[in-house]
Amino acid sequence: MGILEKISEIEKEIARTQKNKATEYHLGLLKAKLAKYRAQLLEPSKSSAAKGEGFDVMKSGDARVALIGFPSVGKSTFLSLMTSTASEAASYEFTTLTCIPGVIEYKGANIQLLDLPGIIEGAAQGKGRGRQVIAVARTADVVIMMLDATKGEVQRALLEKELESVGIRLNKSKPNIYFKPKKGGGISFNSTVTLTQCSEKLVQLILHEYKIFNAEVLFREDCSPDEFIDVIVGNRVYMPCLYVYNKIDQISMEEVDRLARRPHSVVISCGMKLNLDYLLEKLWEYLALTCIYTKKRGRSLSCLTRCPSVLQCHRIHRSLASQFKYALVWGTSTKYSPQRVGLTHMMEHEDVIQIVKK
Repeated sequence: MGILEKISEIEKEIARTQKNKATEYHLGLLKAKLAKYRAQLLEPSKSSAAKGEGFDVMKSGDARVALIGFPSVGKSTFLSLMTSTASEAASYEFTTLTCIPGVIEYKGANIQLLDLPGIIEGAAQGKGRGRQVIAVARTADVVIMMLDATKGEVQRALLEKELESVGIRLNKSKPNIYFKPKKGGGISFNSTVTLTQCSEKLVQLILHEYKIFNAEVLFREDCSPDEFIDVIVGNRVYMPCLYVYNKIDQISMEEVDRLARRPHSVVISCGMKLNLDYLLEKLWEYLALTCIYTKKRGRSLSCLTRCPSVLQCHRIHRSLASQFKYALVWGTSTKYSPQRVGLTHMMEHEDVIQIVKK
């Protein structure tokens, strides 16, 4: 029996098993086996090394955004509108067959936008070049999931399932679980909160499924067996996602209002160029970029992602970190201006910095 058949059998058994106290250990083991087989399925084979032509795009700019969705939802039109790159758009499916990069220039930042080929159901198993598309999506800072507003919630549910099955967790934070394999001493299990979804016995069974018999485990929050499996596997990607509903000019105002009120959702129309400015604002918010200016020339230095410190001055030049003496900072991150700071000082948006070398 191949891996695909094993995955299918386990999924059917999980669907058949009614969730209750008597079956929680059985379900935990099934989920552990399922995660293990899916990881094997995603391992690239040597024979398919040359099949990814067009997908290996060098990461550039200050952030990378992956544009994913089903065929003919408007991804290529969106890329052409937001960047100076012309991506072929047509009324038939699979117009885009490779990864097409473009650059959005916004608030002094260069944001790399990747137009990926349309995903189909079963992409996680490799259908429709799904593995290459998903591999590129894993390298992004933010995912824009382009959806057809005329097709309701079907597309969103299917795409979430495909991405979930390959370890991409959308709009979720990493589980607060300490896990460290050891060479001996058995399994040490502790928790700082009351656990309602996992027990010590279930944790041991899951670890034994992965042939781990010596480890330290500390739950700092009430996590599910799936989240614990994610921590063991260790290759999960947690990233923000914007659900963008296109073609709102073809649905009623009531439906537009309903979709717009959903969490992490934006409604647009590429055909009529509606709400694109608001989408850019939301994208900037989800990227959480901070723009830093140099004192000497007063121009944009670079955009540093999430909690930028002076230590990241290697983004200006690779030798600056080793030659750093101190820095003078003007802006909202300081008590007075200018303030002399060290490498660990945390910068804020539109601060001005002057670096003094040794």
